[in-house]
Amino acid sequence: MSWSDRRKVLGLLAAAPLAACGFSPAHAPGGAAHALRGAVVLADPADRNGFDFANRLEDRLGRATVPRFRLDWSVAAEPVGAGITPTGAITRYTLKGSARYALVRLENGETVTSGNADSFTSWSTSGSTVATLSAEQDAHRRLMVILADQVVARLIAAAPQ
Repeated sequence: MSWSDRRKVLGLLAAAPLAACGFSPAHAPGGAAHALRGAVVLADPADRNGFDFANRLEDRLGRATVPRFRLDWSVAAEPVGAGITPTGAITRYTLKGSARYALVRLENGETVTSGNADSFTSWSTSGSTVATLSAEQDAHRRLMVILADQVVARLIAAAPQ
């Protein structure tokens, strides 16, 4: 038996337990995420971080066309000095962020799932003023995308059928 044939046989043997356990892709029709697609109403954002967070959630979950759920959420971000020179100048910041969320069923107000997501990004302050401001804004945007992706992954894991 050639190596190519052995790999095919081993691949089929490895896939067999997944088929037996009822594995199916989350975003496939009838998958766990299908119940959330176009069914989650988001609160309006209050600031730029909230806008970036809500925008990413909407990209991943779709705009609510047939609302069945409401996602209550809040985000927070705090810059912390991370790189300090011997003279005390900060040359790098770490942006710590968190998102709280609760998925609520609209028909009865039941909380389907809730939790927190935490992450961080960073940026350098060693460039020009414009470069530093741009890097800071980018760090905020990246953090909100990371947090939104974590929230969506957790919503999919707990998605109602």
